[in-house]
Amino acid sequence: MTTAEDKTYIARRFRGFLPVVIDVETAGFNAKRDALLEIAAVILEMGESGIIRRGKTIACHVEPFPGANLDQESLEFTGIDPYHPFRMARPEHEALEHIFKPVRRAVKDSGCNRAILVGHNAAFDLSFLNAAATRTGIKRNPFHPFSTFDTVSLAALAYGQTVLARAVKAAGFDWDSEKAHSAVYDTERTADLFCAVINRWNEFNPQQSGNITAIKATEGI
Repeated sequence: MTTAEDKTYIARRFRGFLPVVIDVETAGFNAKRDALLEIAAVILEMGESGIIRRGKTIACHVEPFPGANLDQESLEFTGIDPYHPFRMARPEHEALEHIFKPVRRAVKDSGCNRAILVGHNAAFDLSFLNAAATRTGIKRNPFHPFSTFDTVSLAALAYGQTVLARAVKAAGFDWDSEKAHSAVYDTERTADLFCAVINRWNEFNPQQSGNITAIKATEGI
C-alpha cells in the first residue's frame, strides 16, 4: 500500500516528475504522417528504501488515423497487420485516454506534478504521443511536452551499450528476440533497464536515492 511518505520519495527523487516508461510501434518514422499502431506504458514505483521498480503495465492497439500513411517496410519490420480483426484496436482518442487516465491518477497519487516519458530513443516515442494528442484534441496530456529520460544515454553511461537488446542483457536481464518489437515487451524491458541504472546509481549515492533515512539525515530531521 502506498503511504504519504512513499509519495514523497519518488516526487523528491525526480524533482516532482513521475517517470513513466513508454514504447510505441508505428507504421513509419514521421509522427505527423505515419500511423501510431501500438502504445504501452509502465508506471514506475519507489518504496521506502529508494528502490525503483516496475509497476502496472497499460497497453493498447491503435487504429490508424484517417489518411495515415502505412509504410510497408515498417510493417514488415514490426510484423503488425494494422487491420487484423483480433488486434481489437481502438481509435486514437480512446487509445490515448486508456493510457493517459491511469498516468494522471498515478501522478496525483505519487504527489508528483507531471509525468516524464522514459524511453529508448525517447524523442521518437514522445513525438508520436504528442502528434496523436494534437490530432485528437486531448488537452490534458500528462507528459512533459519535450523533456524525457532516455535509456540510450543512461545505458551508454552505465554499461557502454546503446542498442536496447544489448543494454538489457548487460543489465542482467534476458532478451527474447521473438517478443521484441511488441510495445508491451519493449516497454517492460526498457523499464527494467531504467530501474537497473537508477538503482545501481543509488548504491553509490544513497543520499540521492530517495531513501527516507538518507533524506532526513541530509535535511537534519
